Amino acid sequence: MNLSKLNRILLQTLLLPVVALMVVSGVLVWQILSAKATVAQIQLADNNIATANYLSALIADQEAGIRGYQNTANEIFLQPYDFAVAPIQGSFARLHEGIAAQHGDTSQLDSLMAAHRRWVNTIAEPMIVMVRSGADTRDPGLNLRGKAYMDNVRGALASIVASQKYQRTLFVDHWQQQLRDTLIGIVVFALLTGLLIGLFARSRLHAVSGAFQDSLIKLRNNAQSTFENEQRLRAILAAIGDAVIVCDPRGSIELVNPVAQDLCGLNQESATGRNVGDVFRLLDENTHDPIPTPFEQVRDQRRLIGPSSHALLVRHDGTELHVDTSGAPIYDLNGDLAGIVLVFRNVSEQRRTQAALLASEKLAVAGRLAATIAHEIHNPLDAVVNIIYLLRQGSTPEEAAQFLEMAASELDRVTQISRAMLGMYRESRTPVAVDLEEVLSSVLLLLERRISDQQVTVNVTYAPGSVVTGFPAELRQVFTNLLTNALDVSATGSVIDVRTRPYSLRGGPAGFEVTVKDQGTGITLEDMAQLFQPFFTTKGEQGTGLGLWVSQGIVHKHGGSIHIDTNVTTEHHGTTIAVFLPFGAAVLPSEHGSGI
Repeated sequence: MNLSKLNRILLQTLLLPVVALMVVSGVLVWQILSAKATVAQIQLADNNIATANYLSALIADQEAGIRGYQNTANEIFLQPYDFAVAPIQGSFARLHEGIAAQHGDTSQLDSLMAAHRRWVNTIAEPMIVMVRSGADTRDPGLNLRGKAYMDNVRGALASIVASQKYQRTLFVDHWQQQLRDTLIGIVVFALLTGLLIGLFARSRLHAVSGAFQDSLIKLRNNAQSTFENEQRLRAILAAIGDAVIVCDPRGSIELVNPVAQDLCGLNQESATGRNVGDVFRLLDENTHDPIPTPFEQVRDQRRLIGPSSHALLVRHDGTELHVDTSGAPIYDLNGDLAGIVLVFRNVSEQRRTQAALLASEKLAVAGRLAATIAHEIHNPLDAVVNIIYLLRQGSTPEEAAQFLEMAASELDRVTQISRAMLGMYRESRTPVAVDLEEVLSSVLLLLERRISDQQVTVNVTYAPGSVVTGFPAELRQVFTNLLTNALDVSATGSVIDVRTRPYSLRGGPAGFEVTVKDQGTGITLEDMAQLFQPFFTTKGEQGTGLGLWVSQGIVHKHGGSIHIDTNVTTEHHGTTIAVFLPFGAAVLPSEHGSGI
């Protein structure tokens, strides 16, 4: 066979895969453009949902501001109401624009805007005028109308959010179907193309002169061995549950396993040859500033880089995932750097699970507090009802004065309890000065009736000026857990000591230490090893197993530490829990904060 014929055969063999790749590229471009349009609709629905939720929060702030102003007549409570006016109008406009962009029905939004205006015009503004004029605002009819209007507003908002979530679900399903169709098409086309190329090459190569037969056989064997090795490697990488990216020392991507393709939002073809920094973009999860990838760290340090779980991966479509990342160098036979492998995994579900655990503990704490508060308020109110009954039965002026004084005392207690609960509800978004004496006193006030019923003595010693920086509601949650645990293990007639004192860690920051010491049976060594593990509890069905775990997280968030000392001997049994809080190390809360 002459050289020209051989060249022609080789050219034909090479052109077939090029044409096949061009066809695949055309199909991929069309699918990507279609998926991009679907993603845009998903993002639009997400924006509408976020706007509706933000609008709900603003309206709730307005309602809380009006209620606070109605109860206190203090102008400072009108700040949330006034500050929310302009953002609410802007949110209405954005939500209207977003729904209109979906070609959706805006009648629900119009009804919501009308209901909100009706509440403002007939409830909020008249209430402000009545309070400023000194009029009586305790009219049940007015308050019930206000509640009804606000229920209509919340119902309309919930309908809009549900509608947008349904729209988003439809588009997500459509996008997933597009992805499945694309993947199936690629796999089928790749198999057919490979088969055709193999058959075509085989038929053409048989026409080559016997002079090249031995060389072709060797080349075929080498190619088969290379293919099998590559397939074996791909099978191993595909079976790994973690995402893997392999690149050369310059950062050019060579291999992306299916898990990495899914997490990055790119396939092997579109990722191959690109710089790893363009595909694997990381942001700091707190500041959202770009951070170095493990590739740069491995390339510079020439060593294994351990896992890091404080990064956000920016996918090809712009969405972000929480990931654990690590990297390792690849050396050739001469010991030179031949490549770098990056390994990462999606930990977003793990983060959501942790957030769900936190939410579960919040509900448990809220339930315990609600039961305590209901019990605390019910008893004084029963006393007032009895006093009113005695007054109606007839009494001397001296007895009536004594009865009225007793009723006023009971109502003062109800007021104290409601103020303590209101303090727990209002939580700052940023760290503030927290008086530990005030926090502990409010918790003890809510537990006072239980303390009395159990005939437990609580000795309190407060150091002067015990003020730290943090989040009051979260610290109340910590001390509520600790004091409730102490009461759970305290027998009738026992003593609980609560103490604050200045404290400094050796070589560390200064702050205050709060100790809660009980005279319970103590904690065994076996239980001590598991105390701060989630879902571990010694209370059986009465406990969630999350209290100490969440409390430890809150204390660490404030830059502090929590330590437990216990004794199970007969003479000196009991447990002491010490919480150290530095003066000013609290961090900003995440979007899933731990406040009550």
